Amino acid sequence: MAVKFFGQFLLEKGAVSSEDLLKAIDLQESKNLKFGATALSMGLLNREDFGRIHSAQRTEDLRFGDMAAKLGILTESQVEQVLTKQKNNHIYIGEALLSVGALTKEQLSEHLRAFKEDQSPYTSARVMVPRTVPEAKLWEMFADLTYKMLIRVVNLEFRPGPCEEVTAFDPADVVVAMDFSGTVSGRYLLSVPAEVQLRIAKAILDEEDVSEEPEEVLEDTVMEFANIVLGNVAAKGAQMGKNIDINPPEVLLANEGPIAVPAGRAGLLFPVHLAEGGQVQLALFIDR
Repeated sequence: MAVKFFGQFLLEKGAVSSEDLLKAIDLQESKNLKFGATALSMGLLNREDFGRIHSAQRTEDLRFGDMAAKLGILTESQVEQVLTKQKNNHIYIGEALLSVGALTKEQLSEHLRAFKEDQSPYTSARVMVPRTVPEAKLWEMFADLTYKMLIRVVNLEFRPGPCEEVTAFDPADVVVAMDFSGTVSGRYLLSVPAEVQLRIAKAILDEEDVSEEPEEVLEDTVMEFANIVLGNVAAKGAQMGKNIDINPPEVLLANEGPIAVPAGRAGLLFPVHLAEGGQVQLALFIDR
């Protein structure tokens, strides 16, 4: 077994065709607008406000609506209006497959039951680090903020896999590392495939096309993303009474085989399974 999305599960079972799944995904994307896009469609935000809120989210762990209210751009009442519209418009992939005629209600019910059973080992309400690991809640916070920034900054769709204790891991195309010290010390590593590097570059540079950017610039954007994550980690750590100092990021060579956990450190790996396939990997090499 492995972490899967419902659409992927149905394809592998031969329950739906790729054409019908794409139709359902298109329908779902047209309905399930994010908070900012919904507020824009309602005329409650302009593009300048949208950009201000989105930028502010990089430096503080707040949802889009909460940040809009904090900046005084939306009132609490307007935030509730947007949330209500989002809830009323939301459609799950199963419902979308019904709408495009790919499944019957009976078939959907049976496939959902089988999917939940298949994925039950990977279903968790939150990030979980083994309680045998010292400062487990702190490492969960590192992972949680990484996930939030992948959603808020990069707009990735993914499912986190279970945390694993490792002695090494096989990296993707680009690996960025940042050392940290203070109450706890170690190394934060973020490994991303090339296509996610491009997604990060588009978000950081605020450009639709980054295909002409040199590799150094693309690497810089992944380092900047890691800076955003660790900056939030340091701020959240302070709220938890933990002092976390961070060093500048660096790019590691990813084509030299597995990256081993150094002697004297423990390794935690948080796999992030992308909707379109492939993985982002967060690794923490922590001092014992």
